[in-house]
Amino acid sequence: MAYLLIPLDETIVFPTVTATLPIDVGDEERVFLLPRSDGEFGRVGVVAEVIERGHSRRGGPVATVVGLHRGIAGAAEAGDADALRIDVQEIRDGHPDDEHTQELVREYRAVVEEILELRGDDGRIAAFLRSVEEPGALADTTGFSPDIGVEQKLRLLESVDVTERLQIAVDLQRERLAELQVRSKIRDDVESGAQKQQRDYFLRKQMESIRKELGEDEGSLIEEYERKIAEAEMPEAVAEQAVKERITEYLAVRKLRAERGVPDDRRSGVILTLIGPPGTGKTSIGESIARATGREFVRMSLGGVRDEAEIRGHRRTYIGALPGRLVRALRDAGTMNPVIMLDEVDKVGADWRGDPSSALLEVLDPAQNHSFRDHYLDVELDLSHVLFIATANVAETIPGPLLDRMEVIRFDGYTTEEKVAIARGYLWPRQVERNGLRPEEVEVSDDVLRMVITEYTREAGVRQLERELGTVLRKTATEIASAKADVPVAVDLDRARAALGRQKFFQESAVRTAVPGVSTGLAVTGTGGDVLFIEATSMPGTQELLLTGQLGDVMKESARIALSYVRSHAGDLGIDPAVFDGREFHVHVPAGAIPKDGPSAGIAMTTAIASLLTGRPVKHTVGMTGEVTLQGRVLPIGGLKQKVLAAHAAGLTDVILPERNRGDLDEVPEDVREAMSFHPVMSIDEVLKLALEPGPVKAVA
Repeated sequence: MAYLLIPLDETIVFPTVTATLPIDVGDEERVFLLPRSDGEFGRVGVVAEVIERGHSRRGGPVATVVGLHRGIAGAAEAGDADALRIDVQEIRDGHPDDEHTQELVREYRAVVEEILELRGDDGRIAAFLRSVEEPGALADTTGFSPDIGVEQKLRLLESVDVTERLQIAVDLQRERLAELQVRSKIRDDVESGAQKQQRDYFLRKQMESIRKELGEDEGSLIEEYERKIAEAEMPEAVAEQAVKERITEYLAVRKLRAERGVPDDRRSGVILTLIGPPGTGKTSIGESIARATGREFVRMSLGGVRDEAEIRGHRRTYIGALPGRLVRALRDAGTMNPVIMLDEVDKVGADWRGDPSSALLEVLDPAQNHSFRDHYLDVELDLSHVLFIATANVAETIPGPLLDRMEVIRFDGYTTEEKVAIARGYLWPRQVERNGLRPEEVEVSDDVLRMVITEYTREAGVRQLERELGTVLRKTATEIASAKADVPVAVDLDRARAALGRQKFFQESAVRTAVPGVSTGLAVTGTGGDVLFIEATSMPGTQELLLTGQLGDVMKESARIALSYVRSHAGDLGIDPAVFDGREFHVHVPAGAIPKDGPSAGIAMTTAIASLLTGRPVKHTVGMTGEVTLQGRVLPIGGLKQKVLAAHAAGLTDVILPERNRGDLDEVPEDVREAMSFHPVMSIDEVLKLALEPGPVKAVA
């Protein structure tokens, strides 16, 4: 095949890479990019597809191309010297699956992961590498690094054989790893010295020894740990959110057993697991526990881990073998009794490389972890002195045997007033400092903070709130730096809205439920509680029920149950049974891009269908949650506190809930309970009496 030749000087484009180059490609759809060094062309180039043409700011031509596959340059065709076309022998990567190639793939991934850990990758590059499955494409990712020279990239490009290319890539990455390890060692040696934390540790041990010799009473261990956690200076609202009593009990028992020489009953251990939406302070609690107990804190992210060797380590017979993440965490902590936070334990996966959750069972099970064996070290490690704290967004995706060994502590999100307190005492001062401002240069009222919370964020935690406050302060800092504002600057409502742009969240329940067939349900997602508007309509047709909104199997079943209940009780509800003849029903849950599942939307779906057929709208102040049966019974659900907080944030004042969830209302903050009315019910009849307006708005066809 003949293509237009595009010489590239000191630049190499690999297959799959998209690049914008200062080149003129005319009307060509595909071109051949051939590297040139010191005026001499290489042998291998890349066939690329032109996806965009244009001009630079200086008027010169530019083109955006994406590399497709390699090609070997052949003879030139006769023609215009300024637009040289050459024959190209196109080469597409094979798919070798021999053992040697697979070992190189594993070694490459292991070496690159070590490099990313040393460089402090935020997870995006690692996620990208996990998505690359073809060996040839994986080797080409070495050429994406700015640390690799042009000559090395050219060598990689010209390696047509996939296995040979992988070997070159592994060698290049080994060189990078060795260099980074040397740099890291030098930096650690310089920083080691007499670190304050180590010094404090020894002083604390000496103090404990002196107090024991003097026979001084240390008082209640519970009080001691409560004092230490208080001294850890966690935000007040975060401290309120934690179940501190259970944590201090756990720590106190461990200390008493150690001090009094009680034999370690390994079966009595528990693993504290903090489950809740992002931004609710789970990691902060772990760090505070470490500070309060004088231990090192190490965070070990498990999100997306699918290889069992990530936990147990690689056997040293493999090229590029590495210890498991657990051993590396202990190495980073420099001690055998740190606090290790197993972050995102609900996102552990499994594939042909093994099941990491089975390895975690051995790590977390108090009856087994005193003799954990890492494949790389090939010696038994006693992990019984490690304080493991796991975190997760939801409990449902944690493997059952793993969850069985955990003691769950729920973090259910913050109320508006709690967010105001966190913003005032913690987020705002931190963002003031990060944006180069002094506390006396900018001030904000609670009303402005409350406006930002209600109109620009709708989350269980406070991460997005901190981002929005950062946006306001960046705009303010710009005005102060350019002398457009005099200090101190008072951030009022108008200034905050101007900085944040148009309002993002509205209280829309009254508008959405103004017509029959729309109800307001309450749900829990991985990011906290949420409000769902469930819509129902009917039309002539033969298909009984249509369901849209990316609903899971359980929610689809709830919709079918809802229609069956309304149809079987049509007479009791004042609905003409003939209305079902020759008609089909469509139930939709908006925000179709978001997957939704769970049984707790059952009564909301039933109410939406009943509202449609009776012509009676749903009261706009009412939100509801509960599973429904074919007999019309309302069954209990989970996550009530998160759902109530979401209803409160959305401006709802009444919540219909299952009778058997009445006791869960004690977990709802008092200020929210006082602002809302709660209606525990046992049957769908009670739900419809509470939720529907007394009279119809229009007749149902």
